[in-house]
Amino acid sequence: MDRSDRFWNPYVAGVLLGCVLLGSFLVMGKGLGASGAANRLGAAGLDVVAPAHVDAHPVFGPQKHEGRGFFDDWLVFEVLGVFLGGAVAAYSAGRLRVGVIKGPRASTAARLAAALVGGVLMGVAARMARGCTSGQALTGGAVMSVGSWVFMMAVFGGGYAMAHFVRRLWT
Repeated sequence: MDRSDRFWNPYVAGVLLGCVLLGSFLVMGKGLGASGAANRLGAAGLDVVAPAHVDAHPVFGPQKHEGRGFFDDWLVFEVLGVFLGGAVAAYSAGRLRVGVIKGPRASTAARLAAALVGGVLMGVAARMARGCTSGQALTGGAVMSVGSWVFMMAVFGGGYAMAHFVRRLWT
């Protein structure tokens, strides 16, 4: 049996994600998100090549000099858990393989370039919105933050508006 089209049931996955979010609030006192971990990993990498720049940063400079490491945050381990959980889910569904998912009319280079541009835009937007889509939608939405709901409606609206222009990457 070809298992390449098997996915988790979205309702079960949604309930489990809600349970993880509730557990995060109960155990850590904080919600879920990923941009904080990306920030810390970026600062750690920048510290290797430009330590003076990190020293001058208003957040990461004092953190570095107080003896707290860039990896001394639970979000870094949360993102590691997300990566490992995704790998386990893909393996259990028979979908764990190396490759670039794209449409027949798009080259691999075009698909990777679009992914890079999209990732950079989402990273910049996460900094501007003071949180990534996971943090805004899950954590902000769970606490009924108006700003998070507005942000997510803008994300869905922007995705819908851009779909026409990028559809050839998949069709």
